[in-house]
Amino acid sequence: MIKQERSEVVQWIVGFTDGEGCFSVSIFRNKTSRSGWQVFPEFVITQGKKSLPALEIFKEYFGCGKIFQNKRYDDHHEYLYRYCVRSVSELQEHIVPFFKKHELRTAKQEDFEIFASIIDQMSERKHLSDSGLRAIARQVEKMNRKTPSQFLKSRETKRHAPIKK
Repeated sequence: MIKQERSEVVQWIVGFTDGEGCFSVSIFRNKTSRSGWQVFPEFVITQGKKSLPALEIFKEYFGCGKIFQNKRYDDHHEYLYRYCVRSVSELQEHIVPFFKKHELRTAKQEDFEIFASIIDQMSERKHLSDSGLRAIARQVEKMNRKTPSQFLKSRETKRHAPIKK
């Protein structure tokens, strides 16, 4: 790929992500983990079947992630497809450096910055401690729809919360 074509693909990826992408982190119960909770980061682009080639460009460019088919059971006539990167190492090695170098142009940039911070914390294994998990949960509350963290609202978390003086 010549340099100009590569630059055009980079700008296309940034614009497409600004419009259709999502950086998200979920914290949910997992009985197999030591804390009983799992931190689940994800970079996702969702499109209908007609736009599946766009998702394949993402997968080819980044060299990681997977494309999943989501069957629809409503009145839409095409399935949805999701390009997802969930591996912390792949997020840290491919996705985060790309978007640090090529900034998004919408409010999604703020979500990305929080996302990148959480990926760094997970790489340092901070999510495995109670205090690290709480810090990540507080950051997650500031992302996307800004909803309260189920982790911070759970009875177990409140019961183990340090006493404020």
